Amino acid sequence: MRILLIEDEIKMANFIVRGLKEEHYVVDAAHTGEEGSFLAEVNPYDLIILDIMLPDKNGFLICRELRQKKIHTPILLLTARDSVKDKVTGLDAGADDYLPKPFSFDEFLARIRALLRRAKTEKVTTLKVADLELNQLSHKVTRAGKEIELTPKEYALLEFFMLHANEVVTRTMISEHVWHENFDSFTNIFDVYIYRLRSKIDRHSSRPLFHSIRGVGYMLKEV
Repeated sequence: MRILLIEDEIKMANFIVRGLKEEHYVVDAAHTGEEGSFLAEVNPYDLIILDIMLPDKNGFLICRELRQKKIHTPILLLTARDSVKDKVTGLDAGADDYLPKPFSFDEFLARIRALLRRAKTEKVTTLKVADLELNQLSHKVTRAGKEIELTPKEYALLEFFMLHANEVVTRTMISEHVWHENFDSFTNIFDVYIYRLRSKIDRHSSRPLFHSIRGVGYMLKEV
């Protein structure tokens, strides 16, 4: 699942990004309101984590603008301002939840899971390709009923493939959605991750699901 973090405190942002990536989330980070608003409008996210006290545009305004533009992505507000009035203002502006700083990271993760569950109540949360299954809420991956242990990056890569099952996925697409946009898709690291993931998914099955499309990219499908 892809999360947008809008937080101007660099140390705080780095801490949150690192923690979320350890929990298998793909995270984009913006450090100004303008940058965050732009990313929220042009990219599909499952959740937006938004600081209120930003240097150029406060979180309340960003919330209102996103809702006016019919962007209904769940929004979790983070702020040192914890008065009832501020909470009411944030929720009225369109936020879905409010967490004051400082906060427990365990509670932070629990609120994220709750917001994602709420957003997914009418959507499929388990992705399936043949006997391969991925649960987007628990992050559990199984094939033929046997659990497969993946690193956070491998999980994000597999989730992207499964969301685009039976479609050709190019290296550029993967680098933009699983890595940051400036990631070099032709680096050897890219091939290492693809190899490791394919090995974990296909090595114990007589039916390979990963297929290379020469000169184009890859495809996840059942032959």
